[in-house]
Amino acid sequence: MAIDTAGTARASFELKSALLPVVAIVLKNPDAKILAIDLALRLAKEPDFFDKDPVLIDLSFLRNSEKPIDFFAIVALLRQCRTQPVAVRGGNPAQMRAAYTAGLIAAPEASPSRPEQPVYSNEVVREVEVVREVFVPAPGTVMVDKPLRSGQQVYARDADLLVLAMVSFGAEVIADGNIHVYAPLRGRAIAGARGDTSARIFSTCMEPQLLSIAGIYRTYEAAMPADVQGKPAQVRLDGEKLFVEPL
Repeated sequence: MAIDTAGTARASFELKSALLPVVAIVLKNPDAKILAIDLALRLAKEPDFFDKDPVLIDLSFLRNSEKPIDFFAIVALLRQCRTQPVAVRGGNPAQMRAAYTAGLIAAPEASPSRPEQPVYSNEVVREVEVVREVFVPAPGTVMVDKPLRSGQQVYARDADLLVLAMVSFGAEVIADGNIHVYAPLRGRAIAGARGDTSARIFSTCMEPQLLSIAGIYRTYEAAMPADVQGKPAQVRLDGEKLFVEPL
């Protein structure tokens, strides 16, 4: 009896474009040992900075470097730091070939209109670079009306994000525009993800784990000032400094 394998395949799965946000690690030095030291210092201060995040390795600052990069060592190091390195971009042909041998795939180049990345440490920059998306692009505003639990992530591409329920610790909300949370904001909020310095973050109960606008971020291991902790507040960017102000 003949079996219609093509029909079975069509019935058992569909192929669709699946776009997800990743964390971009912008390397400033090709030495894996220096990277290990910088990451250890960062994680000593913020042990929960990474949470099994997919990682893209950005080589744009090292494109003209002639020093070899040990991608096997870097991939192993990033996995030890609770990340999942999956892609690389911005390197010269030799660097990209070396990255491929370590199991990394090529990611699209950053948009040429994107502003230069701010540096937060001597060798490593952590930025949220959305090269894939969890949300279907929507004009204007994307609305979420269900609570976001730890590990969940929502991204509003080319739009504001409106959240009508709690953003739990460990959850992440990202928008290219503004973020409005009409509930407790206890996770990570990243507005202006593609460099919009005029973006703002609003919440009726400000208790964040991390706040970021246009790549400038601040973590909150201790309680915020009394005038904004657990109260309605907004976050804005002035130069390279974030301000959290009562509403």
